[in-house]
Amino acid sequence: MNEFVNRMVERAIQIQQIPAPTFHEQKRAEFVHDLFFTEGLDDLCLDEAGNVFGRWAGQGTGKPLIVSAHLDTVFPMETTLRVTRGTDLIHGPGLGDNSLGVAALFGLLWSLREQGIQPRGDIWFVANVCEEGLGDLRGMKAVVDRFGADVHAYLVLEGLALGHVYHRAVGVKRFRVTARTSGGHSWSDYGQPSAVHELAKLVVELASLSLPTYPRTTMNVGRISGGTSVNVIAPEASLDLDLRSENQETLTVLVSAVERLIQKANRTGVSFEAQVIGQRPAGEIPVRHPLVTLAKQCLEELGLDAGLISGSTDANVPLSKGYPAIVLGITTGGSAHTIHEYINTKPIALGMEQLLNFVKRVWGS
Repeated sequence: MNEFVNRMVERAIQIQQIPAPTFHEQKRAEFVHDLFFTEGLDDLCLDEAGNVFGRWAGQGTGKPLIVSAHLDTVFPMETTLRVTRGTDLIHGPGLGDNSLGVAALFGLLWSLREQGIQPRGDIWFVANVCEEGLGDLRGMKAVVDRFGADVHAYLVLEGLALGHVYHRAVGVKRFRVTARTSGGHSWSDYGQPSAVHELAKLVVELASLSLPTYPRTTMNVGRISGGTSVNVIAPEASLDLDLRSENQETLTVLVSAVERLIQKANRTGVSFEAQVIGQRPAGEIPVRHPLVTLAKQCLEELGLDAGLISGSTDANVPLSKGYPAIVLGITTGGSAHTIHEYINTKPIALGMEQLLNFVKRVWGS
């Protein structure tokens, strides 16, 4: 690895070694805040949501560019965060998603300073919370509430997305569905309804729904819990349901169909409750938008393919409001959201060159 890439990797590992499950990012945020101070960024702050902000002053009259990367990971606090180094691969839970993305904030700052680049507008570096899981993008929602439409663009960094330009936001709605019955003994009260059995019937009904392939629409029961013991008719059981679509109207239709099935499942002795536990709004900017065109050019000029795709990221928030936003990546890797996660170190140099070229030219877009 060259010196710059090695510096980036070491910064990513420093960040990765601080546990930061969603809702518990404070120590990692404080670490990044201290690093922002060391780097000499202006207007440092930790907001009420837990996001970290620092400003790099521009030399022109352009509106600010907001560059963000999420701090949180999917891994519980007790996860062993051991890092294993290979020749071109480095393994570590959360290293690519998204410690490397956060490290890229510093890599971009170092490159701007070392090359003497004076942007035409301020650059706000933001390390935000609550991107993963049930965080419901509340960190990015606070970021967008702060800056609103008065920006040149929102640029979101993801460690493992090199070669992709996210310009479409997948809409997401999540429910926790709970079934309740009176329960009882598995022998003496046999025949009484079981919350587990009733919930299982609902899962079968949900899985039988016909979903469109275009716009791409998905459904997943990601977690089921409930019951008391093997010989007890379960009085309560619940599931977590994830519904997604590239189109907000299609997602609304799916949500209505799911709600009808849940309502239909209610009967004497069996009650169902559906609680919304997450919503991520859909949105997009066109393929021909100047931001997308520039991002594509910056990849192709380096000999990289540019996949224009959709995803569920922090960019959902500004895109849903009609604000210009895209997601760019730093390297490639695999096994994200597992303890076997890894990054490829060789592409980091290209990923950072892509990012720097984009930022240098973005005010001309």
